[in-house]
Amino acid sequence: MIGVRLLPLLVAAGHEVAGTTRSAEKAAKLRELGAEPVVVDVYDADALREAVVDFGPELVIHQLTDLPDDPADLPASRGANSRIRFEGTDNLVAAASAAGVGRFLAQSIAWDVPGEGAKAVSHLEGAVLGIGGVVLRYGQFYGPGTFYEGEPPPPPRIQIDAAARRTAELLEAPSGVLTIVDATDQT
Repeated sequence: MIGVRLLPLLVAAGHEVAGTTRSAEKAAKLRELGAEPVVVDVYDADALREAVVDFGPELVIHQLTDLPDDPADLPASRGANSRIRFEGTDNLVAAASAAGVGRFLAQSIAWDVPGEGAKAVSHLEGAVLGIGGVVLRYGQFYGPGTFYEGEPPPPPRIQIDAAARRTAELLEAPSGVLTIVDATDQT
């Protein structure tokens, strides 16, 4: 969701961007947005490491999720999203380390989730902070192309385009946890 909004902002700022996707069909969209498409599965640790090392980035932005297109399917997808926070994060952190990447930003959430989801969020955040990275705790996205296209969700929330702009401004942020929510949601 946020990647297609963030990518053009990074390109416009003069960054050379590689965008990853698991599907060859989405590679053309990444190219259209200005990125070098990299078709790789985050669960294939060797292929991911090779792709990151080959590109040689200065910064990795982890915006990986495994969410369904239909919000009604969210309960059934919790396990897949937890897996990406555990295994996907570990693989991406290992790939970034192998490539000597100096900066790492990662998407997290600004609300509490129960059970395995909470453990997955904690794992992701611990792994990112463990390598001196930045955790971006987003509120629930709303706006075009999100689960909340019309009516915003309850707080914490952030309009999707505002989230992308704020993320682009944080590329040099020091290691730590940053919360990205609407100004009215901040306490």
